Amino acid sequence: MNRLIAIFVLVLSSLNVWSQYAPQAGIAGSTAVPASSQLIMSWANHCSLQRGWLNIQQKSLGFTSSGDSTLAIGFFDHSVVSLGDSGVATLSFPSMIMNGAGADFVVFENGFTNPNNTEEAFLELAFVEVSSDNVHFTRFPAHSLTQTNTQIAGSGVYMNARLINNLAGKYVSGFGVPFDLEELNGSPNLDVDHITQVRIVDVVGAIDEWGCKDDSNHLINDPYPTDFPTGGFDLDAVGVLHQQPNSVEDISRLNVAFYPNPANDFLIIESKEPIQICLTDLQGRVLVVENIIALSKLDISRIERGIYGIQFTNKEGKRWARTFTKI
Repeated sequence: MNRLIAIFVLVLSSLNVWSQYAPQAGIAGSTAVPASSQLIMSWANHCSLQRGWLNIQQKSLGFTSSGDSTLAIGFFDHSVVSLGDSGVATLSFPSMIMNGAGADFVVFENGFTNPNNTEEAFLELAFVEVSSDNVHFTRFPAHSLTQTNTQIAGSGVYMNARLINNLAGKYVSGFGVPFDLEELNGSPNLDVDHITQVRIVDVVGAIDEWGCKDDSNHLINDPYPTDFPTGGFDLDAVGVLHQQPNSVEDISRLNVAFYPNPANDFLIIESKEPIQICLTDLQGRVLVVENIIALSKLDISRIERGIYGIQFTNKEGKRWARTFTKI
């Protein structure tokens, strides 16, 4: 009987560990934020990049070279910059990020799902840090319960998001990992209501002396080595959920046009650069969000007659606004 009880307790303990954190995007209980979410208010508009190694144990191989810092700014678009082993990307924003209710910003990578098991995915991970003075950076407490007996290596080896917490790259492409500044409230040299920069630091996923450790001093096992130009964490975008108010610049400074105004069923949007369109009512409620590259025909046939706001955001994170009349 005692043996049965011990086995039962062991099973319960194992289940508790397995279900410790939120599951992969698309699974009930996931905290993944889709790139199309109307909660995203703005995107990073500047990125400073420090390349990481192709293989930190063989530095003679040099650094990663895929992508550049411009691919990490603006809205999510499947274009990435590869950080490499211990690579660092430091991002700035049009307005300071502030501590609101729930998550305050999200980080997007390009992981992909195991075709045979939607709970699993090929993931490359990174630490996330924030600063309110551009000098001192505070790291979110990260945790990894992934096994460290066998090194994860190669694109055919998958990981379970339930075993990962507060590490960028936990979710597959198109879904951001949320970070809540309340977790860092009270940290020295940090004002969680005036975050000026977010720093992404590639995790070296080796399970030997070269590997990175989480907040509990456990090694973090992720694909290693990735000794090729696209190795390491692949940063796509960082979106802001809560930000300090800022003025919206005049549309005349953006190479975009929209017509007719007044409009009936459609608005035609022409732009000389990729932009995001956000259509709101006069109470600020978001009705439509759409990304365009050059030309778009925006269907407004289902909205009621009246005056509406339309905001345009470019890849640098700058915003312009106008109003139009639906007849």
